[in-house]
Amino acid sequence: MAGKRRVVVEMTPAMVEQTIAGIDWAKVDATDDADIAAQIAADPDTAPVLSDVEHIASQVKLVRHRLSLTQAEFARRFQVSLGTVRDWEQGRRQPDGPAQVLLWVIDREPEAVLRALASRHAA
Repeated sequence: MAGKRRVVVEMTPAMVEQTIAGIDWAKVDATDDADIAAQIAADPDTAPVLSDVEHIASQVKLVRHRLSLTQAEFARRFQVSLGTVRDWEQGRRQPDGPAQVLLWVIDREPEAVLRALASRHAA
């Protein structure tokens, strides 16, 4: 953690109560894992410390969730074996360099990947 400092702030009971009173508990209760992953992705400073395997697994799952696809749908649509998607998400295997690039492009331009795959089959 070179270059990072930790600051400890002591809170009085009144400060704790004021903080808790400002929490929208309905919103907290409605937050699911995909929401949390999206918030982490949007603000990397809030990300928990994950191993490389856990980080890649959560990124693969996040990409799939952003597209609202099941593992089977994702695998079929992007021509990756279902077993591979499961292995990535469960941390049993990591995507290699080209697969990481593919996942990055799928996350940002899924329609471009689908067009490219469709044109490959049309040729």
